Amino acid sequence: MSASEKSLLRARRRALRDAMTGEDVASASARVCEHLAAWPVFQPARAVMAYMAFGNEISLVPLMNSFGDKRWVIPRIVKNPEPQLILYPYDPGRLVQHPYGMLEPDASLPVIEPREIDLALVPGVAFDRRGYRLGFGGGFYDRFLPRVTAVKVGIVYAALIVDRVPDDPHDQRVDFLASELGVHQSIGDR
Repeated sequence: MSASEKSLLRARRRALRDAMTGEDVASASARVCEHLAAWPVFQPARAVMAYMAFGNEISLVPLMNSFGDKRWVIPRIVKNPEPQLILYPYDPGRLVQHPYGMLEPDASLPVIEPREIDLALVPGVAFDRRGYRLGFGGGFYDRFLPRVTAVKVGIVYAALIVDRVPDDPHDQRVDFLASELGVHQSIGDR
């Protein structure tokens, strides 16, 4: 699939997500959080990477608020000296707005190494059943995920799980998909 076809798929999936009502987003977010809370892999995890929802992404804040005993970490986008995600502790009182518009951790917080997390909850515009994701196109997660040895879970609306996302050799996949319908293992082949 060409870059323009990939961009078109991204635009169509974002349009579907953007058309959701606040009520739909809140309901689906609550269901995803319920499924994750009951999931046997989540329960023993001590350090969990999440994200701050942007636009109509599924919000994991209800899960983070319900499990304050876990060590929650969230990423910050850094562009210099090279584009990357850096992890920091989740502190609701120390969030700042990124120029893209989403909230992220204050850079003065201590850095958390990817090897310290037990579970990574990863956002995406869409995912396929193999666990490949379609993001916003910046490649931040594709550069970050190889550094993560934890179980990786794509967080996605069921309507945005597609048969196949175009993947390149550098694209990274997740091990499971969590939607409002439940948590399912990805099938994991190219």
